[in-house]
Amino acid sequence: MESQAYLTGQILLAMPGIGDPRFERAVIAMCAHDGQGALGIGVGATIAGLGLHELLQQFEIDPGDAPDAPVHFGGPVEPRRGFVLHSTDWGGQDTIDVAGKWALSGTIDVLRAIAEGKGPSRWLVALGYAGWGEEQLDEEMTRHGWFNVPGDPGIIYDTQVDRRWERGFEAAGIDPRMLGVGGGTA
Repeated sequence: MESQAYLTGQILLAMPGIGDPRFERAVIAMCAHDGQGALGIGVGATIAGLGLHELLQQFEIDPGDAPDAPVHFGGPVEPRRGFVLHSTDWGGQDTIDVAGKWALSGTIDVLRAIAEGKGPSRWLVALGYAGWGEEQLDEEMTRHGWFNVPGDPGIIYDTQVDRRWERGFEAAGIDPRMLGVGGGTA
């Protein structure tokens, strides 16, 4: 039986009061979601004091003309593992196309290409990822916690990090200031 890509290529937004401080105001670009589990890259927060140049130096890569862009907090799973979420105009050793909306690479070749000015036209670097086991995210989606919106690359690449959460809700026609923390009872 072929697996279905449920939320792949969409953006998950943490609802207020999600109950896990690691995900407060989280914005997650979903890269894989099927019957085996789910994986997404957090794009709603950066790691204070860590830029691309420092990361490149750790791999002994000359940053060249690459901007010293901030490194994102990709999620709490494997926080020392790096990923590059990027436009689909570049592909490398392990690049995965995500529903034609963006691509995900996790090997050093993408960092070298960015430093050499030969990489993807749009990109962001993240450490760690958000991961869910089999049916875990499906269960979480039935409770108050996550809201999914269409995967708009503009939210990822054209919106300031501190505005991505609000922009995601606004794209769905929701004023995030009106969201409540708790639910009612009938």
